[in-house]
Amino acid sequence: MKSFNILFWIACVAMMTLPIGCRSIYSPKMVAFYNVENLFDTIDSPGVNDSEFTPESKKVWNTGRYQRKLENISSVIAELGRAEQVEAPAVMGLAEVENRMVVEDLVSSIPLERFKYKIIHKDSPDARGIDVALIYRPGYFKPKHTRFVPLHIQNEEGEPIPTRDILVASGKFAGKKMHFIVCHWPSRYGGRERSIPMRNAAGDLTRSIVDSLRTEDPSSYIVVMGDLNDDPVDPAVRNHLKAGFSPQPEHSDSLYNATASIFLKGKGTLCYRGKWNLFDQFVLSPNFLTSKKGQQLLLKTGVFNQPFLWQQDGDYRGYPFRTFVGNWYHGGYSDHFPSYIIIQ
Repeated sequence: MKSFNILFWIACVAMMTLPIGCRSIYSPKMVAFYNVENLFDTIDSPGVNDSEFTPESKKVWNTGRYQRKLENISSVIAELGRAEQVEAPAVMGLAEVENRMVVEDLVSSIPLERFKYKIIHKDSPDARGIDVALIYRPGYFKPKHTRFVPLHIQNEEGEPIPTRDILVASGKFAGKKMHFIVCHWPSRYGGRERSIPMRNAAGDLTRSIVDSLRTEDPSSYIVVMGDLNDDPVDPAVRNHLKAGFSPQPEHSDSLYNATASIFLKGKGTLCYRGKWNLFDQFVLSPNFLTSKKGQQLLLKTGVFNQPFLWQQDGDYRGYPFRTFVGNWYHGGYSDHFPSYIIIQ
């Protein structure tokens, strides 16, 4: 990863020597992912499990709290690029959004409105009423085809468990054919061991999507991002998605887990009982690291964990500063930190 950082800063210095009008063409681009922790509106919608997020609920989820949530999340997205001296994310995956309207409210907020983000979203059958979405800047990503792939899983009694679809957006990104796959795999609710088979199934489905895309065009670039509810070392990621820790030859069966090195250093995107997990991962097709004409596409991988995103005191000091702990309103951002990659 050290060589990636050197390449990144060389690219930034080179960019600053270009005329201002050319910098957006040649500058490195950020792709990010953020689990925004229950971004719900205040309306009790029929058929959606959202009564917990209404003014009459124990959370007292009202317009003021909703607007503060939008301001918090949008300020994080706007700050992501500034922290790395690049532009705001060109493409960004989101998890735990209730519907398209909340994403529209997010991208039209003051910190983000100037970026003119477009939205890819579809309501999923998830029992909690949450979905994944993709926002993108149309000057950099031009989607040609999008689809939402359902994940069919069952509980121990053989009953179906409605969960989030997997979003697949294919198109041109900075002139290259690229596929963005946004996931939010089943949670560890009810116990990690009991829920492993569900995430293994999610890993298998995600891998089958990757394989079909690579069969169709082996030269295309694939980005799998999302809250996998497992760490890079867990079986669903290592054995089912087949995401390895080290760069692979271009036509290797194994994918490259760009976020694994961060986890192996003891860092993460969320903290539970004093232990850091890195659920919010980026897994890439091997050609991101294949050197052609002396260039590698992947320059840097990171977790955005600036101090303003930390809980500042109490038992959870140093944890992500979240919106709620139970029904106790904290007024923070999310229980996850965002993760990102920077592409040359």
